[in-house]
Amino acid sequence: MTCIKRITDEEFGLTRSPLKNPRHRFGARGIIFNEKKEIAILFKKNKNEYKLIGGGLEKNESPKEAFKREALEETGCLVEIEKYLGWIEEEKSSDNFKQTSYIFSAQVIKNNHRTQFTEKELTEGSELLWVPIEKAIQLIKACEKKLTISDPKELYHTKFIVRRDFYILNVYLHSQNKLNNSQP
Repeated sequence: MTCIKRITDEEFGLTRSPLKNPRHRFGARGIIFNEKKEIAILFKKNKNEYKLIGGGLEKNESPKEAFKREALEETGCLVEIEKYLGWIEEEKSSDNFKQTSYIFSAQVIKNNHRTQFTEKELTEGSELLWVPIEKAIQLIKACEKKLTISDPKELYHTKFIVRRDFYILNVYLHSQNKLNNSQP
C-alpha cells in the first residue's frame, strides 16, 4: 500500500516550515460498517466536530490491534478488518509534530452497545453516530468551517483531523467506485 495523502500547513493557507526532530505519533483509524452499511463516526458536540473512529497506538501494539481496540472503545463493537487502505501523514510545522495514521476498513461482527469514551472525549460531548458514508462525508466536510473551538492550537490540530478523515472517506469511495465499474 501507499501513502494516501500528506497533509501540511500549506493545505490551510499557512506557511510550511521544515520539521526539525518532530514529535511523531502513530495511529490507526478508519471506516467501520454495520449490518445496514452505515459507518461509525464520532460527533464531538462541544467542538462541532465529526470524525472517524481511531486513535493512537499503545506501546507494543500493532496498527491492526490498535484499530480493533479503538473500535471497541469508541463504538462498543468487535470488528473484523476487511482491508488495509494505506496511510496518511500529517505534518504540523507550527507544532513540530508529525502523525502517521494507518487506515483500515472493517465490518462489525458483534455490537456490545457500550462505548468506553476517554475523559477527554466525554468532556468534548462525544456521541456515536451511524450514518451512510455519503452523509459522513457531508458532515465532516461541513464541520471544518463550523468548528467551535476557541483555543487556536486545538483548532489547528482539529482542522488536520477533519481534513484527514475527509480524505480517507473520499479515497475509500473512489476505490469502491473503481471496483464496481470494473465488474461485468
